[in-house]
Amino acid sequence: MRSFFLVSALAGAAAILATPAAASTLTEVTTHGMVVTIADMDIDVSFTPDGKFTALNGAITGTWRIDDDKLCTTTPEAGENCSVYPKDKKSGDTFEVSNEQGSAKVHIK
Repeated sequence: MRSFFLVSALAGAAAILATPAAASTLTEVTTHGMVVTIADMDIDVSFTPDGKFTALNGAITGTWRIDDDKLCTTTPEAGENCSVYPKDKKSGDTFEVSNEQGSAKVHIK
């Protein structure tokens, strides 16, 4: 159950206050990776250019794609989740994200 929550939270961790043209933020996230903090647990997420991601030292794997201002991730456990990211965030920035599952802190590596 906890694993499913983490997968769901990770996949949906970025449902954020939406603004268009978040491409620069999403490029930064998918190029540098991010650390998502959920309930005092830091989850390191890495993305590869071929559309794959890993988290929790490989315990969570899936695919990713950018759809306008959304980062969409797909895992076998949670299916596809698309989350809106704020615009103009860069490597080193930290911001809050939230969705129906709760909130999380995102730090772009």
